[in-house]
Amino acid sequence: MTRDHRNHPCPSRRTVLGGATLAALAAATGTAGAATAAPGAAWPTEFPLPDGFLPEGIAIGRQPYAYMGSRANGAVYRTDLRTGRGEVFYEGATGTVAVGLKLDDDGLLYIAGNTGVARVLDTRSGRLVATHQLTRAAGHFINDVTLLGDRAWFTDSWDSVLHGVPRGRKGTVRTLPLGGDWVRTPDVINANGIVGTPDGRGLIVVSSTPGKLYRVRLKTGYATEIALVGADGVANGDGLLRIGRTLYVVQNRLNLVSVFHLDAEARTATLRRTITDPRFDIPTTAARWGDRLYLINARFSSPQEPGTTFSAVAVPL
Repeated sequence: MTRDHRNHPCPSRRTVLGGATLAALAAATGTAGAATAAPGAAWPTEFPLPDGFLPEGIAIGRQPYAYMGSRANGAVYRTDLRTGRGEVFYEGATGTVAVGLKLDDDGLLYIAGNTGVARVLDTRSGRLVATHQLTRAAGHFINDVTLLGDRAWFTDSWDSVLHGVPRGRKGTVRTLPLGGDWVRTPDVINANGIVGTPDGRGLIVVSSTPGKLYRVRLKTGYATEIALVGADGVANGDGLLRIGRTLYVVQNRLNLVSVFHLDAEARTATLRRTITDPRFDIPTTAARWGDRLYLINARFSSPQEPGTTFSAVAVPL
């Protein structure tokens, strides 16, 4: 793999907002720093990643750059959406993993690290600025992350718990056990994608097996199953993206994205349509720029080898 260490221009550091303001932003947009400018017609709708990269997570902030993490070694690759050209600007390390990613407005990238770890990368310098040991016990899979209030919330696919990491470089990690309707099935992927609710007061989590959506109270961890209208479930549910009251559920091995309309309290999700594309090859996560949805092709059914090719694709929202 050729690795170019030159950095693209990054946004200047922004003042970190207070928790109430951040919650309001999440309620309005569904993601910190959601892009609103429309992509140019000439912008590519597919771009390559390095061979053998083993991608899974993707994040896009206020600038037209996509950040994608590697399951091979925890590296992060950055692509200019305007040109499709990219580079590895964080090398990762042997034995580390980067799966779910979220980019904050201050340039900090929160990385779900699979093996009980969450990392924080400064995208302005490409340097790792914080590592949070969420659990030291075996049998944990830190899978995805979202930003809500003053914390980055991480799912654990093999345990009934969420982890809240302070937004910034310092602070105490909060552990939130899941109760209520939540059901953990052993030896399969449970909690996976995660986003904030439209009102910014809770979280929506998808359980990949058997394919259900849950609304989680931040204060107690009480999980209520979200009633689905027009769909029997969200089997193989992986990454989630919410824009206002529209929820996008990436269903990886089904090669589709289900688009739901949420009621105001996220108690009911009504299926509006599905998105498919012949270029989908087990997409896992999605991020938005303008009127496009960018997805990673993880290619889980293909050989996961150094020579395996990988790509990301864009489809209309």
